Amino acid sequence: MQGSRLFVGNLNYTVTAGELTDLFSEYGEVVEAKVIEGKGFGFVEMSSPSEAEEAKEALNDKDFSGRSLNVDEAKPPRSREQRDNNRRY
Repeated sequence: MQGSRLFVGNLNYTVTAGELTDLFSEYGEVVEAKVIEGKGFGFVEMSSPSEAEEAKEALNDKDFSGRSLNVDEAKPPRSREQRDNNRRY
């Protein structure tokens, strides 16, 4: 794994950033945890790529708050221009 930022999908809508921090801190230092409200996903940044890899392997497909987590390396955000070019009219 190259980066230390993880995408966490299939979250229960009641999950908080604090709960994500608690869950992921078992695998290293959590720099930041963020839940995108009303979307069912979030992001967790670990302090190193090795910690992120360990958390990904341990938590992907794990049941958390009644749902099976989807944990993967986060992709860099797309630029506004790329998003606009991908729209279908």
